[in-house]
Amino acid sequence: MNKNKLVFIILAAIFMLAMLWIGIDISKRTTFPGSKGNLKERMVPTEQNN
Repeated sequence: MNKNKLVFIILAAIFMLAMLWIGIDISKRTTFPGSKGNLKERMVPTEQNN
């Protein structure tokens, strides 16, 4: 195998692992928007929130 090709494959693998790690980290820190309920209901103050 050519040395340049080997270096490219190693760097590509490191890059892909870094992107996977960042994606997992971001997904653990955020919530799915559909699980938050209705935005209008959360913004309007009700008697229970006082």
